[in-house]
Amino acid sequence: MNFYVIGISDAPQPFFPPEVQDVIRQGRIFSGGKRHHEIVEPYLPEGAQWIDITAPLDAVFEQYHDEVIVFASGDPLFFGFANTIKRKMPDAQVILYPTFNSLQTLAHRLVMPYHDMRIVSLTGRPWPGFDQALIERTGKIGVLTDREHTPAAIARRMLDYGYSGYTMHVGEHLGDPGKERISTMSLEEACERDFDYPNCLIVVGSDPRPRQFGIPEGQFALLDGRERMITKAPIRLLTLQALELPQKSVLWDIGFCTGSVSIEARLQFPHLHVEAFEIRPECEALMQENSRRFGAPGIHYHIGDFLETDIEHLPRPDAVFIGGHGGKLKEIMTKVLTALTSDGIIVMNSVTSPMVRTDSHQLFNDACHELGLTQAPATRIILNDNNPIEILKCKKKF
Repeated sequence: MNFYVIGISDAPQPFFPPEVQDVIRQGRIFSGGKRHHEIVEPYLPEGAQWIDITAPLDAVFEQYHDEVIVFASGDPLFFGFANTIKRKMPDAQVILYPTFNSLQTLAHRLVMPYHDMRIVSLTGRPWPGFDQALIERTGKIGVLTDREHTPAAIARRMLDYGYSGYTMHVGEHLGDPGKERISTMSLEEACERDFDYPNCLIVVGSDPRPRQFGIPEGQFALLDGRERMITKAPIRLLTLQALELPQKSVLWDIGFCTGSVSIEARLQFPHLHVEAFEIRPECEALMQENSRRFGAPGIHYHIGDFLETDIEHLPRPDAVFIGGHGGKLKEIMTKVLTALTSDGIIVMNSVTSPMVRTDSHQLFNDACHELGLTQAPATRIILNDNNPIEILKCKKKF
């Protein structure tokens, strides 16, 4: 299979250099989106066959044979169809004729250097990549949008989580002289506007809040105002270290309460996918308030008994923190093991207190023994006049 992939803009009368004109003139099978077909139809040779690129893509590729000329938006290697060809047909020969992608074009219109711009695609994709860019305090973010992730929706998300120090530049119908529009505005103004599609945007600015390393417990909204119920900052950071989060992908936080462990993990390791569980319904509002207070978007939380929660469709964790177990530690760990990856880690903190009748450390030891888990040496810590805390850790045996 041979593919010629030609990048075009939204210009109603595209310019093709002589080499590309020759490719089109000699072509027989053409493909692209419906919008591309409308633009290039006058340039196709008589008797040309056109294959629409629509979902499911497998059905589209079944129609391809011999040699196909594909029209794609901008640079076909920039989140584009050339990548799809390479993934689905790795042995195919691909010849590219790119043009500027939409974010390059917007930067050109703004006379804005873009070598330092971080690119995020929200076209048919969820929020994590954009959230990570915000948490990492990226100063210039180029965003590819879709009809759900609109400039207004993006601006609202930024404001909801306190990332207000940005200016938004939006380009609509880039390359179409009759429709192209470039707008620069505040995030508040963007929330109130409707934008024509297709569009893309660049946000430029900064978050004046420092990216904290160890959030003081007194800064969180607390459950019934009980500061002693929250995991103290030094213990929290040592717990994240025990979870080996730099090398992990998915964290489950079971018994999140105020959300302190989930939020700290999200801020320190923005690449993480975080699923948080809590049985007390009043903690839902705490998670919402605290995640917004500290600028930690993207934490997925579940209210209800973990033992009754459907986890079948959740991403499998390679790190699990058990912050509360209600005396059902073995049952919780048994359920966790049905999803834990082969290299996964389970961590919990045990408080040694004369007021606590059940020794959580002993419960952990018993559960590890019965479930065939390998334990790491416990880390024992005493902070000021607080009761001693032990950080307990285990993993599957190999």
